[in-house]
Amino acid sequence: MASIVLVHGIAQEQRSDIELENEWLPSLAGGVANAQHHELADRLWPIRQDGPRVARMAFYGQKFLTPDQAGPDSALSPEHLETASEIGLEWLTNALDSTKAQDAGNAQLELEALAADGTDLQGIGAVGSRVIAALDHIPWLSKAGLVGAARLNKTLGQVVRYLTEPDIRAYAIDEVCRHLDSNTRVVIGHSLGAVVAYEALRSYKGQLPLLITLGSPLGLSAVNRRLQKPPAFPSSLLRWVNLADRDDIVAARPHLTKVFAINRPPWARLESTYTVDNGSSPHRANFYLTKKATGQAIADAM
Repeated sequence: MASIVLVHGIAQEQRSDIELENEWLPSLAGGVANAQHHELADRLWPIRQDGPRVARMAFYGQKFLTPDQAGPDSALSPEHLETASEIGLEWLTNALDSTKAQDAGNAQLELEALAADGTDLQGIGAVGSRVIAALDHIPWLSKAGLVGAARLNKTLGQVVRYLTEPDIRAYAIDEVCRHLDSNTRVVIGHSLGAVVAYEALRSYKGQLPLLITLGSPLGLSAVNRRLQKPPAFPSSLLRWVNLADRDDIVAARPHLTKVFAINRPPWARLESTYTVDNGSSPHRANFYLTKKATGQAIADAM
């Protein structure tokens, strides 16, 4: 059990909970220090060996490994292509709002080409492959290391498999829930981990002061239509802070209020807007963690 529970995103299948904790915690402590809460930052990093851990990583990445192979199967199955192409189209639409002229311009050209090609494409497989090829032309994805059909298939594939394969979904949610107890003050989910954290809290019977979602795809209609329950504010939650960099096209547009404020008690808060600038790596977890907005929210909850 821990005061802070961390939930990672995609492409962590070759890692471990301890490795990711050691990667995230210096940045987490840095964000708290940037918010001028130095005593709390010192509790987070370096990790003390003479007491309980303040923060722990809920790790589910190994569920994406294919047995008897060195890594995950990167090929999207036909039944996954429809969901993958829906998500990919929303990523392209997000890129239209990028501050980077080349990303926005290429996204416009690719969406226009997809619209023109629509009558010529036959079947889900053709549409899905064409969307993935379009994403390959967005420079942001190149900088994020997601260029090439195989890598994009892997990225989209892990999101799609979480949304469509009950055993992966249940395992990931259970990994979060097993770290939660009455002492937990904060849950932080990045990327796909934001979806996992949200769904875990929908089933949590206790009370949680704070959920922070970073670079979250929760607002994507292709994602929230496939949640276990219709979108609503978790009854266990007192405050939800959603942070997004405008150039993080993997994340949904940041204003989640219309979709997720349903059933929100009057004393609970949902704060969802653009509040951070992660520079050349807009989706990177560590860059979100170091922000003053992240650190201040954590300090308030702790």
